[in-house]
Amino acid sequence: MRHSPGILVLVLVIGFLEFAVDAGMIRRALLPPPSATAEVLWELLSTGEFLPPLLSTLKLVFAGFFLGSAIGVALGTAMGISPAMFRLFEPLVELIRPIPKSALVPPLMLFLGIDDAMKITSVTLVVTFPVLLNTLQGVRGVDRVMLDAARTHGWGLGHTLRHMILPAALPFILAGMRVSLGLAMVLAVLSEMLAGQGGLGFLILDMQRSFQLRQMYAWLVILAVLGLLLNSIFLLAERRALFWQRR
Repeated sequence: MRHSPGILVLVLVIGFLEFAVDAGMIRRALLPPPSATAEVLWELLSTGEFLPPLLSTLKLVFAGFFLGSAIGVALGTAMGISPAMFRLFEPLVELIRPIPKSALVPPLMLFLGIDDAMKITSVTLVVTFPVLLNTLQGVRGVDRVMLDAARTHGWGLGHTLRHMILPAALPFILAGMRVSLGLAMVLAVLSEMLAGQGGLGFLILDMQRSFQLRQMYAWLVILAVLGLLLNSIFLLAERRALFWQRR
């Protein structure tokens, strides 16, 4: 029941669009009625035609997301616990961080071509920085009294990292990963549009270019549902990982 108002708003919006198109308020050349899009969507789902493009996009999202998260956590932790590492990497991070990662796709195409390596690298770059900065903030926010107590008890750096620093920074790390998951979707779809021969991004652009608008909007719905499902799954995993916060 918690989502009932939101579902009602969604139904009302779809109903209004159906009415507006039928009444001529919105041109069919720009937006087919939702019922027509639903027919195409059902055909894609019932025949399984949606699976290969979906899996192609998911491969890019997951590969770049996990690789970028690993780099972000490792580098953010190193910069957080070592002033020397912070001074070494901070200028480079601050130089690259403000650049929209979509602007890096063209030069990456020059160096890596238009295959999956370029697309995964694009996704990795956009994921790395939010995770890195959140990890850095979380590591630096660990209570100094706790760190002093760990040293007093003879804990080494590895033991302190595993049992104190990373658990304390975990809420920050997961928050950065959640933001990065949405960004990974954006860059995966964009790279498929610019240099793809498959995947959801390529199909959406291809349908638009060939004026197959019902198919284009059907693929957009699939992309929207995919984003919603990935976010819901991540939230569930986050709640399980941070079970101690609910106590």
